[in-house]
Amino acid sequence: MSASAPHDDLDERIRSGKALNESMGDFHVTGWDPARKALQAAFTVRREYCHTNGTIAQGGFITAWLDAAMAHAVMHDTDQAQTVFSLEIKVSFYEKVGPGEGRVEGRVVRRGKRVAFLEASLYNPAGQLAAEASSTGMLAEL
Repeated sequence: MSASAPHDDLDERIRSGKALNESMGDFHVTGWDPARKALQAAFTVRREYCHTNGTIAQGGFITAWLDAAMAHAVMHDTDQAQTVFSLEIKVSFYEKVGPGEGRVEGRVVRRGKRVAFLEASLYNPAGQLAAEASSTGMLAEL
């Protein structure tokens, strides 16, 4: 976006979620399995997200991709009626995540009236299970 672009364009991109998804390596949903309550998404691990001379994604980005997949799973499970605010999230890192195309799966383990229990698995560009997360979140109307 150029410096002369209207501020309203940025506001609209923020409201729509497009700006956030772009900043997360063009994070986008690629599938939804209602029987498993599982959402699949993909993203690009850009070199600027990486440390060690651009070879290893910083853990905060990995956590964000896992968290986004879990939130989108809630939105799909509720037909876009609810989202979730993370109360806690635990991430386990198993393998290096380097530049390239990654994928993530978020799952709704249990959803009550106010609280959801969620899980996610992230796969690096080599296809290896690289990180997993579990989360407890507070549901909110969209």
